[in-house]
Amino acid sequence: MNISDNTRALALKAEAELRDIFAKIDEVSRYRTEKLLDIYRENRVSEGLFAASTGYGYGDRGRDTIDKICAEVMGAEAGFMRPSILCGTHAITIGLFALLRPGDVMLSITGAPYDTLHSVIGMDRADGTGSLVDFGVEYDDVPLGADGGIDYEAVAAAFEKHKGRIEVVFIQRSKGYMDRKTLSVAEIAEAAEFAHSRLENEHFVVLDNCYGEFTEKTEPCSCGVDLMIGSLIKNPGGGLADVGGYLVGTQKAVDLAGYRLTCPGVGLEVGASLGQNRNLLRGLFYAPHTTAEALKTAHLAAYIFNELGYEVNPGPFEKRHDIIQTVKLETGAGLVEFCRGIQSASPVDAFVSPEPWEMPGYDDEVVMAAGAFVGGSTMELSADGPMRDPYIAFMQGGLTYESARLAVMAAADRCGKKQ
Repeated sequence: MNISDNTRALALKAEAELRDIFAKIDEVSRYRTEKLLDIYRENRVSEGLFAASTGYGYGDRGRDTIDKICAEVMGAEAGFMRPSILCGTHAITIGLFALLRPGDVMLSITGAPYDTLHSVIGMDRADGTGSLVDFGVEYDDVPLGADGGIDYEAVAAAFEKHKGRIEVVFIQRSKGYMDRKTLSVAEIAEAAEFAHSRLENEHFVVLDNCYGEFTEKTEPCSCGVDLMIGSLIKNPGGGLADVGGYLVGTQKAVDLAGYRLTCPGVGLEVGASLGQNRNLLRGLFYAPHTTAEALKTAHLAAYIFNELGYEVNPGPFEKRHDIIQTVKLETGAGLVEFCRGIQSASPVDAFVSPEPWEMPGYDDEVVMAAGAFVGGSTMELSADGPMRDPYIAFMQGGLTYESARLAVMAAADRCGKKQ
């Protein structure tokens, strides 16, 4: 790998000082794995569930069992996990269009959502592309407070402003392309309780849970969230799912989402699994462990780059509620070099040199390191960032800590000490 002796020594020092944190991460992984195995046993997972279905997919026992297992693992009443969901943005789009109707208000209480949702919502304008705004849904958001948490005074004012019209209270757990804090399960539970206690009309608390799954002993669906959504090429796919997403929550919310996934009157009764059942079940089985590997990788990166003088978020010893680590490079060249370092230690396309490009759904050019077995899998160590000031690298994933630590060290050598 041609990694310098100084960087190797720094990694060993980091691991010695992070030993107690690593042990706590392993404790969560063991707990979640035991719970998951109980659910697999109780649902009689067997070879027969791996059989592929085609066409309508009627009577696909594997698909239906996976839906049930997904809900139970996430602590929800109901849910579904399907390979026909293309990405996290697609999953969230299904959920939002399922719950919102013309004249309703969608209120995001964690500021503006991730870049790719801007067009889905129609935040800029009604442009005829089929956004929520095109269909008469009104959007508003409340920025996070100065401490990085939810600003409940401002949220209460927004509730009053849109009194009787808020149908979806939207929460984004992770940071997206913003250098903000990630919300814990406890913080999300507090927000859900606040919404349910203050809004008199029928409504749904919807959570974008991407990157947060399996980082704690419980998931937010057990704490008042009505619909929780995520991608299978992130944490819950365990690095083995080829594609897919999940939506879990209350029976009513999931039923509506099922009608939007397929069509009204059909819902979750159809959907050929096309041979993906094995990968979904195997990936979910691996998920607690691979999430733990990714968390350790994030702590290591935070320690090393903090020692090199860069601003990192979270800090190396902070408790984490997702797998994302940010490093503020401050220059476009620095951001590109960071991504090239990660790419150079990837098992796939290690010879490729990442360049900024106009990625669909983003306002700025994006540079991305993604040497993955599954295209776009951010659970397999990846790093990316928009080419805009202050040029922050967003690193996530790492299927094995052993390989991911090499990538972090390679990136450190390319970036060097902050000047």
